[in-house]
Amino acid sequence: MRTLTFIIFGKNEEILLTLKRIIELTPTWNAIIQQDLNACKKQLLDEPVDVLLLSSGLSIEDEREITDHLSRLTYPIGLIKHYGGGSGLLKNEVYSLFPELLPV
Repeated sequence: MRTLTFIIFGKNEEILLTLKRIIELTPTWNAIIQQDLNACKKQLLDEPVDVLLLSSGLSIEDEREITDHLSRLTYPIGLIKHYGGGSGLLKNEVYSLFPELLPV
């Protein structure tokens, strides 16, 4: 099974930790938490990941700046705007980006 690496970017630490825990329940999925816009942008440049997951607490400006930043990356990356809805919704959002990972 393919390994996926996520950056979870948001401002609410408790929610970020919950999302990290939920993501890492899937053995081949790994998550990195970022709460600082500039650090997140630098990490995206320095360490390619598969998915940027936007979480709660971001300003409109932060969200626009980070999504604009994605267009300047030299590798493909999925974007998920996840502002709640539970672990089932999150998995469905991931599988919509990577349908080949759907369990058979």
